Amino acid sequence: MASSTPPPHCALTTCKPYHPHPLPQTHSHPHANHRNNHQRHWSSQKVSLNRPTPPRNATHPPPSQTPNFLYLSSSKSDFSADFSGRRSTRFVSKMHFGRAKISGNGRHSSFAEEALEEAIRCCKNEAGLDQVLLTFGSKLLGSEDYTFLFRELGNRGEWLAAMRCFEFAVGHERKRNEQGKLASSMISILGRSGKVDLAEKVFENAVSDGYGNTVYAYSALISAYAKSGYCNEAIRVFETMKDSGLKPNLVTYNALIDACGKGGADFKRASEIFDEMLRNGVQPDRITFNSLLAVCSGAGLWETARGLFNEMIYRGIDQDIYTYNTFLDAACNGGQIDAAFDIMSEMHAKNILPNQVTYSTVIRGCAKAGRLDRALSLFNEMKCAGITLDRVSYNTLLAIYASLGKFEEALNVSKEMESMGIKKDVVTYNALLDGFGKQGMYTKVKQLFAEMKAEKLSPNLLTYSTLISVYLKGALYHDAVEVYKEFKKQGLKADVVFYSKLIDALCKKGLVEYSSLLLNEMTKEGIQPNVVTYNSIINAFGESASSECGSDNVTQIVSTISQSKWENTEEDNIVKIFEQLAAQKSASGKKTNAERQDILCILGVFHKMHELQIKPNVVTFSAILNACSRCSSFDEASLLLEELRLFDNQVYGVAHGLLMGQREGVWAQALSLFNEVKQMDSSTASAFYNALTDMLWHFDQKQGAQLVVLEGKRSEVWENTWSTSCLDLHLMSSGAACAMVHTWLLSIRSIVFEGHELPKMLSILTGWGKHSKITGDGALKRAIEGLLTSIGAPFQVAKCNIGRFISTGAVVTAWLRESGTLEVLVLQDDTSHLRATRFGQISNLQQLTL
Repeated sequence: MASSTPPPHCALTTCKPYHPHPLPQTHSHPHANHRNNHQRHWSSQKVSLNRPTPPRNATHPPPSQTPNFLYLSSSKSDFSADFSGRRSTRFVSKMHFGRAKISGNGRHSSFAEEALEEAIRCCKNEAGLDQVLLTFGSKLLGSEDYTFLFRELGNRGEWLAAMRCFEFAVGHERKRNEQGKLASSMISILGRSGKVDLAEKVFENAVSDGYGNTVYAYSALISAYAKSGYCNEAIRVFETMKDSGLKPNLVTYNALIDACGKGGADFKRASEIFDEMLRNGVQPDRITFNSLLAVCSGAGLWETARGLFNEMIYRGIDQDIYTYNTFLDAACNGGQIDAAFDIMSEMHAKNILPNQVTYSTVIRGCAKAGRLDRALSLFNEMKCAGITLDRVSYNTLLAIYASLGKFEEALNVSKEMESMGIKKDVVTYNALLDGFGKQGMYTKVKQLFAEMKAEKLSPNLLTYSTLISVYLKGALYHDAVEVYKEFKKQGLKADVVFYSKLIDALCKKGLVEYSSLLLNEMTKEGIQPNVVTYNSIINAFGESASSECGSDNVTQIVSTISQSKWENTEEDNIVKIFEQLAAQKSASGKKTNAERQDILCILGVFHKMHELQIKPNVVTFSAILNACSRCSSFDEASLLLEELRLFDNQVYGVAHGLLMGQREGVWAQALSLFNEVKQMDSSTASAFYNALTDMLWHFDQKQGAQLVVLEGKRSEVWENTWSTSCLDLHLMSSGAACAMVHTWLLSIRSIVFEGHELPKMLSILTGWGKHSKITGDGALKRAIEGLLTSIGAPFQVAKCNIGRFISTGAVVTAWLRESGTLEVLVLQDDTSHLRATRFGQISNLQQLTL
C-alpha cells in the first residue's frame, strides 16, 4: 500500500500561532488585557496584501493604541499550526546566498585599493604582506580603509591574509573605539563567510584586550552565529552581553531572531525575543519582520506568516523583494500554492518584480505539492521574462526531472548548467543521487558519487544520509557500511534528520527491530527523535502487523532494546547493525518476531511521544489509521483510536464516529476537519483521505468510505488522479481504491444521465506490481480486478499494460444504463454489528444518481 510516512527531511515543528503586538498608541484593544490568558486566533479569511485602513485622522498611530489587526486563522488554531506544511531546513536566505550582490560605493581611499592590489599579489608570503602593510600604513585612512582591505581579502578566501591585516590595523590603532570598530567589522566579515571559529577568536581577543566589550562586537558575533545556524550559541552570547551591562539594540535583536530562523528554532523562541525587544522600547524594522517571516517559513507556519505580513503593512514598514520571497517560501512550505500565485500577482501590482529567488521558491513549492507540470511551466515563464536561471534554479529543475524518473532530461539540465558556466555542486549531486537511487539504479548512484569526489566536492550530511538510505532500501548493506564508515571518517556529526532518514529506510524494508536499535543509538548520542522518526516506526507497524492482535500481548517498542548485547561495547553500534544485516541478508524478506510485533506496540510508541511532548501531526494520524486497517477486530481498532484522545479530540471524534457508523453530528465535525486537511500539500492531504477511507472500508463502513472519497474529490485532493477518462489508483490502498472505483463510476454515470457522451476510451490504472514477486500480480491490481468482476463492470486488462483496465465509452455507457447498476455502485454498510442512521450526508450520493 502507499506509505503515508514522509521522508525524514520533512520534519515538522509546530508552535502557537503568532500574537500580533500592540503599537504605542492611546487606547487599548478590547482583548488586550486577556493577552496572557487567552491564545489569540487568526481568522481563516483570504490573505490580504493591501495596506489596512489606518485610524482616521492619524497618519501614524498615536503612542498607545493597539491596531485593529486582521486575525488570520481558524477557530482551531492549535490544530491548524500542527497541520501546517512540513518542516524544511532550506530558507530563502540560503537561496539568496551566493547570488550576485550589488555593492555601493565605499568610503575607502584610493590608497586602500592600491594596497589591496599589492596584498593580493603577495598574500601567500607573510613577509611580503607585512612589507605591503608597512609601506601603505601611513597612507591608509583609519578603520574604513583597513576594513575594505581585509573584507576584500576575505571575499577572495584569503583568510590568513585578512587576519594578518586586521592584527596589523589593531596594533597600529591607538583609539579604543576605532579598535572596537575594526573588531566588529572583522567579526561580521568572518561571520558572513561562515568562519565562526575565527570570529570567536577575534571577539575573545578583543574583549581580553579591552576594546571588544561593546554592543557592536557582541551583535557582530551573534550575527556570525546566526549566519551559520548556531542558535543556542547566539542566545548564549546574547545573555552574556546583557550580564555585562550592555543594552541590546535593534541590530542585536535582529541578529538573534535571524539565528532562530537559520538555526531551526521554533517560532515560540523567536516570538519571545520579539516580545522582549518591544518591552525594551526597541521598535522593529523591515529586517526584523523579514527574519520572523524566515522562522515561519522554516516551520511551515503559513497562518502566522500571514499575520506578520499584515502587521508589517499596518506599521507602515515597506516590503522589499526579500520580504516577498520569504513570504512566498512560507506559503509554499505551508502547502498554500494558490496563495503563492496570489502573492506573485501582488508583487507585480506593487512594482516589485520577481527575481530568480522568487521563481525558484514557487517552483520548489509546486514540486513539493506534486504540481510538477505547473513547476515546469514556471521555468518557461521565467525564461520568457528574461530571468537567467542560476544554480538554485537549475538544481530545482534537475530535482524535478529526477523525481519524475526522467533521467535523460535531468542529465540534459546538468549539461546545460555546465554550458552556462555553472558547475554542478553538492546540491546538484544530492538530487541526482536521490533520483537515481529511488529508481534502484545503484550502479549509476555509485558512478555519480565517485564523480562528485573526483570533482573535489565534499559530500555533506544529506549526501551521506541519502546514500545510506538508498543502499538500505536496496538491501546493499555492505555498501551502506562503507558509506557510513566514510561519513564517520570525515568527522561529520549526525543529526535528527540523518537518523530519521536511516530509520525510515529500515522501516520501509520491514526491519522494525533494527530501526528500533537505531532509535536507541540516536537517543544515546543525545539526539531526541522527532515526530517524523516516530511516524516511520508507527507506519511500519501499520503495514507489517500480524493478524493475531491481542491485548494480552502488548509490547513496548522502545523499552528493552537498549539492553542489547551491543550496549557495553566501544565499537560503533550502527556499523554492527549494518554488518549484521549484511550477514543475514535473507532475513530482509522474512518477518522476525520483533517485526511481527502485536499492533498494540504502537501504543508504546504513542506513550513515548506523549512523554517526550512530541506532538503528532497529520502523517502520524494517517499512520494510526493505516494500522487500524490491519487490526483483526473492531474492538482493537477502537482501542488504538482511543490513543488519539491524548493529542487531538477532533481527529479522534471524526475517525471513531465514522467507524461507529456516522453517528449524528459527526459529519459536520468531519467537514471541519477536512477543510483544514485540504490546506496542506496534496501528498499529505491525499494520504490522510486514503488512510481514513481504507480503515472504513476494512470495517465494512462502505457508505462512510464512499462519502469520504466524495469529499476528497470535492476538495480536489486527488487533482492528478481523477478525470472523466481515467482513474489512477497507483498510490491508493486496496480498500480506498475500491471505494474510489465505486465513486468514480457513479460520477461518470451522472454524466451519462445528463445526456453527455463519455470519452471513447476509459482507463483504470493500478500499476503492474513492480514490487511483487510475480510481475503483474500486485495486491492492488488483484483487489480491483476482483471488484470489477464482482460488480460486472465491463473492463479488461490492457494487452500492452498489465496494470491497466480499459473499456470503451460506449460499452460502459450501456452498462451504466442497466437497471441494476445503480444499486451496485451505491455502497451500503454492513450493519450486522453496527446500526446507524444516515442523515443529510446521503444526499451527497443521491446527487450522483440522477
